[in-house]
Amino acid sequence: MTAKESLPRVVIVGGGFGGLQLARALDGKPVRVTLVDRENHHLFQPLLYQVATAGLGPSSIAVPIRAVLGDQKNTEVILGEAWEHDPATRELVLRDGERLAYDKLVIAAGAKTNYFGHEADWAPHAHGLKDLRDAIRIRERVLLAFEAAEREPDPEVRARLMTFVVIGGGPTGVEMAGAISELGRMVLAGDYRRIHPNDIRVVLVEMAPRVLTPFSEELSHDAAIMLKELGVELHLGQRVKQVTEGAVHFEGEKPLEASVIVWASGVKPVSLAERLGVTLDDRGRICVDEHCAVLGHPEIFAVGDIARFVPEGSEQPLPGLAPVAMQQGRHVARQILRDLKRQPREPFRYVDKGQMATIGRARAVAEAKGMKLEGLMAWFAWLFIHILYLVGFRNRATVLFDWFWQYVTFGRGSRLITARHDADDVRPSPLMASLPRTSTAPRSGEREAARPPAA
Repeated sequence: MTAKESLPRVVIVGGGFGGLQLARALDGKPVRVTLVDRENHHLFQPLLYQVATAGLGPSSIAVPIRAVLGDQKNTEVILGEAWEHDPATRELVLRDGERLAYDKLVIAAGAKTNYFGHEADWAPHAHGLKDLRDAIRIRERVLLAFEAAEREPDPEVRARLMTFVVIGGGPTGVEMAGAISELGRMVLAGDYRRIHPNDIRVVLVEMAPRVLTPFSEELSHDAAIMLKELGVELHLGQRVKQVTEGAVHFEGEKPLEASVIVWASGVKPVSLAERLGVTLDDRGRICVDEHCAVLGHPEIFAVGDIARFVPEGSEQPLPGLAPVAMQQGRHVARQILRDLKRQPREPFRYVDKGQMATIGRARAVAEAKGMKLEGLMAWFAWLFIHILYLVGFRNRATVLFDWFWQYVTFGRGSRLITARHDADDVRPSPLMASLPRTSTAPRSGEREAARPPAA
C-alpha cells in the first residue's frame, strides 16, 4: 500500500453547492477525496429559470466538475449514481454495483421536484425545474407554443396556446413568471407577425395569500406590484386540486387551460435518502446533529437540501438555500480535519446573509439584516451576488455580457428549439397538436426508479 492509499478516504455524494465547497476545502489536505455525481457538471440552479426562458445558454450556468477539481491531486471524480451504503463494511454502493470504501461519507445529493404525492399523474403535465433537461424542455415548450399560435386560425385555441401557468409563488415561481412574461411580451412578440404582446397571458398560482412568503409583507407587496406591471396575473389563496394535460384544476372553479405549466411549488430530497437506512423527518430529509453528522452515524455527514438541520434555539430547520449548503460543506471539511487531529467537533453556525428574488428587468426585492431593497438597487445587488457565486471566470464573464446585452437590446440569444419533428412523433394533446414533441429525456428523479444490478 502506498502512502497515498493509506490516507483516510472521504467519499462525497453530489457535486452541487455543498459537495463542491467541501471537496475544494479538502484540497491538499491529508485525505483522499472521491466525489460521485450522476451528472458530469456542477449546476448553478438559481439561474435555471434563465435557461428556461432563453436568457442564458446551458453552458453559462454549468461547468464540468472535473474542470473545477482537476488541479486537486488528492481528488478523483466518478460519474455514477450512489444507490445505498453498507454500514458494516463502510462502503458506498453505486447503482452499477461498484463499491467505494470510505472512512467519512458525506451525502450532498440535493433535492428533486416535489409534487406532494402526485408524481405519477401531475408530473407528466407540470414541468419541474431542477436540472438542465427540465430547463431546456420548458424553453422548447414555450417557443413551440409561439410557433403553433403563429399559424393557428382559431382565436380560442390561440388564446390557450398563449397562456402560461406557473404554480408556486416562492422565489423560483416569481422569477419564472416574470421571465416568461418578459420573454413573450418584449422579445418573442416582435419575432412573430400574428402575435401581439397583449395576446400573452402569464398566470402565477399560489396557495398562500401572498407571494414570497419568506420575505417581509412589505417586500412581498412590492413584488406583487412588479409582477402585475409585467402583466402577470396573480391567483393567490388558491390550492391546486389536479393537473391534467393543458389544464390546472381548482376546487369549485373552471379549469385554467394553458400550453405550458411550470411546477415551482416545492422540492424534496432525492430517493437516495430513503435507501440509506438512516433517520428521516416527515419530509424525507436526513436528520443530522449540531455537527451536520447523521444521527447514529458519526462517520456520515449530510449537507444541503437533503439534510434537516435545526439550529440551536430554533424549532424550524434551515431552508434549502445555496448559502446554507455552501457553509455546511466548508464546516464539514473542518470537522473531518479535526477528527484526524483527534480534536472535538464544532457545532455548525449558519450566517444568514439575507435573501433576494428578481422579478424581471431592473425589478427585484432583497432583504438582509433588517435592510430592505426593492426595484433597481435590489436588482443590481442580485446581479452582483449571482455573478460572485458562479463557478469559473468564463461563466462569470459570459453571464455578465449576456445580461448587459439583454439590458441594452431587450434581446435573448438562446431561443433555440432542438425538438425533432419526426414522422412517428406522438403529440401530447389536441391543444399542442401542431407542435413537435420536445426532448424525451427523463425528468429529475425518474432515473431512480429501477433497481441496480447485483454487485
